[in-house]
Amino acid sequence: MGTRAANGPPVIIVAFPPEIDATSAGRAYDKLSWALASGASVVVADLTATRFCDSAGIRCMVMAHNRAVAIGAQLRLAVSPGGPVAQAVELMGVGQLLAVYADANDATAG
Repeated sequence: MGTRAANGPPVIIVAFPPEIDATSAGRAYDKLSWALASGASVVVADLTATRFCDSAGIRCMVMAHNRAVAIGAQLRLAVSPGGPVAQAVELMGVGQLLAVYADANDATAG
């Protein structure tokens, strides 16, 4: 679940499940919280394999972003361009709050 960017800050990638809804958003938030609490300065929420994300999933990411800001870390999103999750992120305005990348490698590099 983790990696380090070459010559850069510690980075942890958290892979999200295929669906994020009210039943799975809490677990996803727990994983992001663990990654942030571990001392990583950058946490990547990898949603490239996620095909569905409702408002509970979006709320999970916003809450994790707020936590990251409070501790001086960054939360970045990896979202497949043009897919349903990218559309949800765009419609909910999350892209204005968080950095969104096409894949986890781009998000890791920043």
